[in-house]
Amino acid sequence: MHIARIPRTAAALASVAAMMCATLAACAPSGGTAQSASREGTIAVGLPGSLSTLDTAHETGIINYYVAQVVSEGLLAVDKNGQLIPAIASSYHTDDAQTWVFDIRPDALFQDGNPVTIDDVLFSIDIAKDPDKSPSSASYWPAGVQAAGSGDNQITITLPAPAINFGWTVTANGGLWITEKSFYEAAASYGSSADLIMGTGPYKAVSFQPDSKAVFTKSGTWWGGDTPAQTIEFDFFSDENARLLAHKSGQIDIATQVPTDQVSQFQGIDGVTVLTESDRSYVGLTFDQNIAPFDDIHVRKAIAHAVDRDTIVSSILKGQASVATGIEPPDQLGSEIGEQAAADAQAGLPIDSFDLDAARAELAQSKVPGGFNAELTYPSSIPDLGSTALAIADNLKQIGVNLTVSSKPIEEWISEVGSGTYGLSFMSYTSTTGDPGEVAGWLLGPDNPARYENAQVQGLIASQAAQTDPSARVADIVEAERIAQDNTIYSPIWWGKTSTAFSSRVTPTQYTPYFFNTPWAASLELTR
Repeated sequence: MHIARIPRTAAALASVAAMMCATLAACAPSGGTAQSASREGTIAVGLPGSLSTLDTAHETGIINYYVAQVVSEGLLAVDKNGQLIPAIASSYHTDDAQTWVFDIRPDALFQDGNPVTIDDVLFSIDIAKDPDKSPSSASYWPAGVQAAGSGDNQITITLPAPAINFGWTVTANGGLWITEKSFYEAAASYGSSADLIMGTGPYKAVSFQPDSKAVFTKSGTWWGGDTPAQTIEFDFFSDENARLLAHKSGQIDIATQVPTDQVSQFQGIDGVTVLTESDRSYVGLTFDQNIAPFDDIHVRKAIAHAVDRDTIVSSILKGQASVATGIEPPDQLGSEIGEQAAADAQAGLPIDSFDLDAARAELAQSKVPGGFNAELTYPSSIPDLGSTALAIADNLKQIGVNLTVSSKPIEEWISEVGSGTYGLSFMSYTSTTGDPGEVAGWLLGPDNPARYENAQVQGLIASQAAQTDPSARVADIVEAERIAQDNTIYSPIWWGKTSTAFSSRVTPTQYTPYFFNTPWAASLELTR
């Protein structure tokens, strides 16, 4: 999953981060010139949250994928338009969507200079399929997948059934990060600060401090050629104000996922450019019907009717999103048939519109007509979710439901998604591939975070993956959405956009909705 995903309170983290940043900012020149000069050849990226591991297979938050793109590759990659392109496989083909043949690039090297072998690739696939070694991403791989060498520089992957979208699985945007077998086996904890990570990308990991920083230097071994920066440094921020101060003082060059209410502040920094694009994301509420009282459809509908989507999008997000009527963003669902056709296909989906009288009526029919208490958590690195939660809580209070809102560090929040800990939770999912069925495939497939079991829905999800006709795929996906939304398993709120702030030192050469899902460090111009 790609959610915009520690025994410390979020308040304590924010306080410490703010004090540290304020101290650093006070010592830095106001224009950031001396600070920038001291970082010649380095691009510093400020991320809204932190990583507990460099191994994306263990933690699949969206910022993990952003980091993975500088160090790791799969057999295939994604280009600026969201199309599959060669990576470690120089070419591939499939005649029936069940047998996939990949020609391995003969000039591919790991960051230690060793050549990528067929054995390394097959080992990496075995790791990717193993739910114990890849707990966050093994679900990408259908049970029964077989991979074997089929030539000196070739492997063949055979699926148990045709899957037209399997090419996305073998990307570093999906579920495959090719590593060196000998390095992985020698690591006591692959991806940790002690062992780091070994990949084939343009930058190699040199240091990692969870909750603080990760540093990568140019590998000099990448088959894709040279890159502009010598060093890529990721700084982790649990407090958005601390990150804003760091950008003002010239300590960071790029700030990803800028909160809506800070866009104008970033735009006001001298030399900073803020670019906004759709990020093909979905945000909504998730109901686990295995947990009381959310096993009652009237309870689920009562809460869904208390969500004022229009006001959330216009007031909290300031229009930098669209009101969602389904779980698949139209530009994601329409990647093969067109955005308008996808929007038209989803136009008739059932949705519990904002109506507090309807919410009261549903609650009155439920097994808890007098109301109840519940909790809704959100990752502290996504403040827009916190504001949304408070708005929903205010509405629910009017119908007798007491909703406690609390924030958590993103790693902790991610670990609880789909775990059965809460009956009501947020889902913030940002697509990393161009697959039309990516969002629905995870939110409605067998391992979905709502723990929703519906044979018809999961049959449709399996069917769409095997469809070769794009329109038929969309029809299957939308029908699966219809059934789930009719049962109020998900309550869609918005389809999102993301804003990224770039200092005058760096310029993206091809900024699109897929920018950070490509080997993006190679697409930056660095002035000093």
